[in-house]
Amino acid sequence: MGHRVLVMDDLSGGRRQNVPEGAEFVAASVVDHETVNRLFERWRFDYVFHLAAYAAEGLSHFIKRFNYTNNVIGSVNLINAAVNVGTVRCFVFTSSIAVYGPGQVPMLESLVPDPIDPYGIAKYAVELDLREAKQMFGLDSVIFRPHNVYGERQNIGDRYRNVIGIFMNQILRGEPLSVFGDGEQTRAFTHIGDIAPVIAHSVERPAAWNQVYNIGADRPYSVNHLAAAVSRALGVEPRVVHLDPRHEVVHASSDHSRARAVFGDLMRGISLEEGLECMAAWACTAGSHPTPSFRGIEVAKKLPPSWLED
Repeated sequence: MGHRVLVMDDLSGGRRQNVPEGAEFVAASVVDHETVNRLFERWRFDYVFHLAAYAAEGLSHFIKRFNYTNNVIGSVNLINAAVNVGTVRCFVFTSSIAVYGPGQVPMLESLVPDPIDPYGIAKYAVELDLREAKQMFGLDSVIFRPHNVYGERQNIGDRYRNVIGIFMNQILRGEPLSVFGDGEQTRAFTHIGDIAPVIAHSVERPAAWNQVYNIGADRPYSVNHLAAAVSRALGVEPRVVHLDPRHEVVHASSDHSRARAVFGDLMRGISLEEGLECMAAWACTAGSHPTPSFRGIEVAKKLPPSWLED
């Protein structure tokens, strides 16, 4: 698109080699407000794409302080810097359909959010802060609520998030696929190729600014169906072990009519089979990853036992 790009990431879930040539890279966290402020003053950005978060929705119950520090305070640091520097034309934020909570299917942007986990609460808090920043300081923004995103170069070694990555890593390690509960909970799994262009080009469409958009795949599948589909993509017979149910939304899928009306020319409609085939080919080349436990659990009560195993 012809922009000069600075990437800031603390590499807690990403890898340096994922940053493309031509982009400058800074290894830092959004929690470090002094570094954030220095970068904004030096670069005087036109656009900010804020995708930084620790997006472990289920784990967020047990790491509340870490969750709110990274996902709320880190976001506020960026919003403060954007307002203070005065050059930012648009602030793009990736929220989540976790803000909707249970019993709101299909999830529509017009619904009142009712999150049931600290991750969703954090995302909604940032949405509200961006609304306040527009009213108080005139900061334009675009808010996207993506869901269940997967794809090549994703961190498949995180045992707490990204179920497709978890399944592929388990297969590569010769382990059974771990499914919480009966596996009949449903999600619409979204390949990154379907939403990255929408997020990137949103800054070029001022008529779309200061709105909230659901983006992602339309068709939901059960986790059981997903386990079989991932196994097929990697050419193995599915082996599944069912664990105790988690406290989570059972059925989650969103309506994308608003996004389609504005960004429909950028939405490819990648099928689950096509997306899994692409990711499986990459995963086989990249190989399996270790799955370390999270260091810093704050509340151990009701923590799934599988999340503590080394």
